[in-house]
Amino acid sequence: MTSDFYKYTTFRLWLIAGIFCCSLPAWAQGGGANIDKIIAKVDNYILLKSELEANYMQMMSSGKSNVTKCQVLESLLINKLLLAKAEIDSVTVNEKLVDSQLDRRMQYMISQFGDEQELIKAYGKTADQLKNELRKSVREQMIEEEMQKKITEGIKITPREVNKFYEAIPKDSIPFLPTEVEVGQIVKIAQVSKEQKALVKAKLTDIRQRIKEGGEDFGELAKTHSEDYASGKQGGNLGWSKRGMMVAEFEATAMKLKPGELSQVIESEYGFHLIQLIEKRGSEFNARHILLRPNYNEVDLSEVTHYLDSIRTRIVNDSITFEKAAKEYSDDKPTSANGGLISSPDGGSKLMLDGSMDNSLYFTIDTMTVGSISKPLTYRTDDGKNAMRILYYKTKIAPHYASIKDDYQKIYSAALRQKKETLLEKWFDKTKTEVYIDIDKEFSDCNVLGAQ
Repeated sequence: MTSDFYKYTTFRLWLIAGIFCCSLPAWAQGGGANIDKIIAKVDNYILLKSELEANYMQMMSSGKSNVTKCQVLESLLINKLLLAKAEIDSVTVNEKLVDSQLDRRMQYMISQFGDEQELIKAYGKTADQLKNELRKSVREQMIEEEMQKKITEGIKITPREVNKFYEAIPKDSIPFLPTEVEVGQIVKIAQVSKEQKALVKAKLTDIRQRIKEGGEDFGELAKTHSEDYASGKQGGNLGWSKRGMMVAEFEATAMKLKPGELSQVIESEYGFHLIQLIEKRGSEFNARHILLRPNYNEVDLSEVTHYLDSIRTRIVNDSITFEKAAKEYSDDKPTSANGGLISSPDGGSKLMLDGSMDNSLYFTIDTMTVGSISKPLTYRTDDGKNAMRILYYKTKIAPHYASIKDDYQKIYSAALRQKKETLLEKWFDKTKTEVYIDIDKEFSDCNVLGAQ
């Protein structure tokens, strides 16, 4: 199969933007019931017209105005094909990872609207309703990614192949890259007060007493009170876990319990837990919990501001390098391990100084000079915690045509993606004959998936 979807994907798109291929729930893009009908089936998976419209509008709003609905339709059908084959091949994802990704997505959406109440007002649905609808989309996207990994596992690319890929690009098609920057950050998360923690712990202790002394049902209390909404709906049940799957504090406590026994209230990075062991076999355990969190929006930022100010002073006075300070003091683990540098989508450290950059970062960098370090700035982590950070404007690279010397990481990533896509195309061509595919006559002119 030589898919039009891949044909339109120029080197510039690969290098800068990549392909938008993840379907979003229609409500997230304002999809309406008036366009909602089934337009395609791939085995047990259906594609709604609202999904196509939502994803097409997403492409348009992200600047890819040359993309057609037929191309978007094909990309969505390929996603459904991945899901159908994953079901046949028993490819699954860990539900705890789904919950973690779902929490991050929800926190991101909340941050875009300012707070949870504004999000609820915008969509006319409760946070739980939004989360339930988003969960299916998140889970399917993760399965699609897992299936693609399975198909392309072991694919590697050599420096010679990277050079060959670059040399094959017509000279007039080599992309002109916008200004790029390298930016580092040191993040400190504001801690909730002892008083706030005590209130949460007291509430969870009271729940423990209601179970232990009052005979109330753990599962029902989890459904009512737990702030781990996904497991809460299951009575707090987290399913079977192997060693290393849970945070250390949780795992150590659960493994010490006897079946049916309640833990004391324990604290982890996620909040406070009340744990009940259901069953244990060797190094695996099945437990349920009730999670309560302090209100991370009501924290005092003055202490972390002062702390970052002192670190900044040490860096400015050459008492410590920014890279070393980031590794030793930053609460953001991914950038801390990288000396504070914020990674780009291709895994490198050069960020495009354009509309693709996070707005708060873009406007801050725009006021700084290369080599400078910002004053402490307010920051919200991916999981919704209030924090402060200082930014280091390390380097600035002027606009230029992509070259092996200056942009090897980008070209390497593009060449590797192309190699994987070649393998995926062969896989699609073979697999489309193994599953049932039916496409509405309305889209017969699209000629998707090689004219099914």
